Amino acid sequence: MVERRVIPSTLANLPLTGGETLPYEGVAMMPSVKVIKVGGQSIMDRGRAALFPLLQEIRTIKDQHRLLLTAGGGTRARHVYSVASELELPTGLLAALGGYVPRQNARMLQMLLAEDGGIYIMTDDFEKLPLYFRLGCIPVMTGMPPFGYWEKPSAEGRIPANRTDAGTFLSAEALGSTRVWFAKDEEGLYEDDPKKNPAAKLIRRIGAKELISRGLKDLIIERSALEYLTRSRYVREIQVFNALVPGNLTRALAGEAVGTIIYQD
Repeated sequence: MVERRVIPSTLANLPLTGGETLPYEGVAMMPSVKVIKVGGQSIMDRGRAALFPLLQEIRTIKDQHRLLLTAGGGTRARHVYSVASELELPTGLLAALGGYVPRQNARMLQMLLAEDGGIYIMTDDFEKLPLYFRLGCIPVMTGMPPFGYWEKPSAEGRIPANRTDAGTFLSAEALGSTRVWFAKDEEGLYEDDPKKNPAAKLIRRIGAKELISRGLKDLIIERSALEYLTRSRYVREIQVFNALVPGNLTRALAGEAVGTIIYQD
């Protein structure tokens, strides 16, 4: 075993600013931006019947809001995770491989919105968002956070804990948005999977900490996104709504309590 060696330094325990450490004061860069995740399995995988009406609604409201769309991975990403897990690949590699699928979905969204200003952006283009909005564009990006190979190992299994829900949430937090929207194929958050249990009760409003403490087996949103909400500086609410119902996106962005609202408690 290699013995650990400590190298003395005059810089140890000193602030990097050269003075006393000051309280952190964040700046909300673009709090007016509406960050919306288009579900991979719930919307994209359903094809034209589910996606096209939602895109038409986006075209209708695009001049009323600054919209940033993120794409989920869906079934194809789950296949990648399944095969990679069977090969016993590390979590970081799963995150890198799984990130390609939502990137494909984002490119498809961009091309379908090309005539309306849809523009595909990489995570490295994040700082260009002000320019794109001034030009009237609809930026579209992957929902996957840029952790890739540096994704920390999961507490259970090999599948990365931070996937497209978490990445979407972090994008909204970085912009200073107070709410983030998730377009799904269910009315909202249920106490159980409504596809398997028709008697499952819909939860209209609940705190993130309370929801985590319930330990529900089936959640419509990644648990990591809920954990981020408990300690976020700007995002105060997550809204999950049924994007298969025409008008729900418009109503949700207008502030109506459509679907489920998970708040910071």
